[in-house]
Parts: sequence; C-alpha cells; structure tokens
Amino acid sequence: MKFFSHSAAFAWLTVPVLAGGLLLSSCNSQPTATEADKTATVVSGETNAASDSSAVTASADGMSAVKPTGAKPAWGPNIKPEMQAVIEQLMSFKNKPLPELTAVQARQQPSPADAVAKLMQANNMPMPPMNCDTMSKTLMPGVQARIYTPKGGTAPYPVIVYYHGGGWVIANLDTYGASTQALCEKTGAVVVSVAYRQGPEHKFPTAHDDSFAAYQWVLKNAVSIKGDVNKVAVVGESAGGGLACAVSMMARDRKVALPKYQVLVYPIAGYDMNTPSYQANTETAPLNKAGMGWFFKNYLRTPADGKDPRINLVAANLKGLPPTTIIAAEYDPLMSEGKTLADKLSAAGVKTNYQLYNGTTHEFFGMAAVVPEAKEAQGVAVSDLKGALK
Repeated sequence: MKFFSHSAAFAWLTVPVLAGGLLLSSCNSQPTATEADKTATVVSGETNAASDSSAVTASADGMSAVKPTGAKPAWGPNIKPEMQAVIEQLMSFKNKPLPELTAVQARQQPSPADAVAKLMQANNMPMPPMNCDTMSKTLMPGVQARIYTPKGGTAPYPVIVYYHGGGWVIANLDTYGASTQALCEKTGAVVVSVAYRQGPEHKFPTAHDDSFAAYQWVLKNAVSIKGDVNKVAVVGESAGGGLACAVSMMARDRKVALPKYQVLVYPIAGYDMNTPSYQANTETAPLNKAGMGWFFKNYLRTPADGKDPRINLVAANLKGLPPTTIIAAEYDPLMSEGKTLADKLSAAGVKTNYQLYNGTTHEFFGMAAVVPEAKEAQGVAVSDLKGALK
C-alpha cells in the first residue's frame, strides 16, 4: 500500500495545486457548491469506460489535463482518468506496503502529493502566485502549527482549525499544504494547520488531546492571529477528519464554545474493518484495509481504544454537534463509515451535507490542479464554510 510521506516535494506542490487558474473543470454534472443545510445528498460521477493513452489532453476550459497511460487498475474499473494518472505516478515510486515498514521508514516514502507534483512538472503546469502568507507557531510544547493568513480582505478573519491526515502516524503539514492553502485562499479565512504528535511514539489519545488543545489555543488567541473568535470552524482529512469531529465532541462535553461548522473529508470514523467498503478495498491505493490495520496498530494502545467514542465516531453521541459536511471517495476503505456517520449525524438532528465523488480515491481532495472532482469537492467545502462563517 502506498500512502503519505514527510517528503519536502510537497512544499513545491502547495502553490500550484491550489491556485484558481489551475483548477480544472469537470466533464460531469457534479455541482460546485451546496447549501450548508442540505442533507445527505450523494453526488455520483460518470463512469469513464474508455482508456486514453495520451499523457496530456485539453479540458473543457482549455487547460491541460493529465491522462493515464495504461489500463485501469483491477480494483478501480470506474476510476476517473486524472485520478488514474495520479495513481500510476504513485505506483511508479514502487513504495513498500505499510505493514512491511516501521513508522520511521513509512514517513520517508513518496506520497500522493509527491505524485501530483511530479505529474505537474512533467506536464509543464505553471506555478501561480500564493495569495496567503504563512508563519510557523508553537502552540504549546510538542505542538506546532502553520498559520495561513489571507493577503486580501479585512481583519478580523474567520478561522479554520485544520487537522491533517496520515493515520495519526505519518504525514505532516507539508503533505497537506495544498488543502490548507486552498481553504485560506477560497474562504478568506485564517487557517491554523495543526501538527499534533503522532504514534507510535505518542499513542492514543495524544493526537486527540493535542488537537483539542490547539482548538482551545485558537479560541484564546484568535485576536493575535487576526481572527474572529466568534467565527471558528474545524476541518480535517482522513485521521484529521476524525480528529475534527472528536474536537467538536470534546468542546460540547467540556462546555467550550462549539465550532460553527465542521468539514470531515473521508474521516476515520470507526474501528470496524469488515464494513462493505473495507471488504471492497483490500488492494486500493493510496489506502487499503491492511494499511488501516497498520495505522490502528501504531496509534492505539490496545484494541479497546478502538471502541472509544473519539475513534468510533459512528457509535458516539452526536447530538448537539455543529452543522457538518462530509466528503467521501469511492475507492476508499473508509467510505462506508463516512456514510454511516453522515446518516447518524442527520438522525441526531445535525444538519449534514454528504457528498460522494465516484471514480476518486482516498487523498483526492488536495489534488485540485489535476483532478476535477477535487476542485468540485473543495467548492462544496468552501461554500458550506463561507455560509456558516459569514
């Protein structure tokens, strides 16, 4: 299985993946925005049956679009061509499966972000300007953050507290820089991207405690980062999506001000590895069932931790949580639990917007420069966030 790395290559990728000029139009009919209170809408992409052997084609808006060079993978018969091109590039790195590696070794492997960067370089896709300033900040001992501040607009800005993915074990702020840069530029909000401590060096509940402490730091220090304490949202991808929801739960239970909104992108929301999507995604890249087992092994102290409501969100008390958007990918072992979480949030009275992007894989959200569905998913998240933080 291939997944994330601490590779510095993603620092280069952060800019081009996010600039509006490079975001590609989609050939299907998925909406680019939704209302924040829309409930459980599923967006299904069209099937692309034909294989295109050309490396580059022109998209509908005249921009270059990457294309795959080989046949679709056996596990992804309906994978979108641009998504397939990214996976082909990722597979060319010949990464070892996570279960064969230590955490330290896994952190050194090339990531999906590196694959996008190499694909863009190969296709001479230009680098647009950055429209957000960045600075590093130590929030507390052991917990760093990268703060993105809009270059335009007028302070105080809304604030998004963002939690990156990597199974609580690998990846870092650079790996997910494309997503954070996009959120800052498109929402006009200050984004505080949190580098929580990771397993196996720091087992559960360290990442969760760090994430909540970072949220509290933002509430106490919003003015110092040009933020509006009354307009704070949480966003996360994968493990970070689970962390974002857990932060909202902890805020509710500890009588701390709730986030105004939460966006959970293919969140780790359960501990059941026998769901339909786990069973269907044993060979997928960049994430599969065996990889998730490796993450649980490296972060949880014992299997009993998997039943903790902060991990097993689908069995938690979800009442009183903020309005929620859940973004899901088709070829992802986490798809089933994301849909279950959306259904249970709705049943608990939480306004929930669920969006499934067919033909995509785990990690697609930050690939807006080359994967049209990522642009659309970002549009959904941004529209919902802006509606809640206006």
